[in-house]
Amino acid sequence: MSIDTEKLKSLSFEAALKELERIVENLSSGEANLEELLQAYEEGIAYLNHCQSRLGEAEAKIKILSTQISSPKPVEDTNG
Repeated sequence: MSIDTEKLKSLSFEAALKELERIVENLSSGEANLEELLQAYEEGIAYLNHCQSRLGEAEAKIKILSTQISSPKPVEDTNG
């Protein structure tokens, strides 16, 4: 089974993490042959990279928002 990169890009972090957890369980079961293990490992790496990318995007947004909170824009005095 090959990874559909377009489908992978559209997955949320949570959905990709769930797939990654499923793959880890399959790898841990010890019931697959070598070829299946290699394919599952390859898929797992793709999901892991996707999760890391999504986390990086979220971290960048948090940094931007934190900067905005740390240095709020001055409010003009309209009382007079």
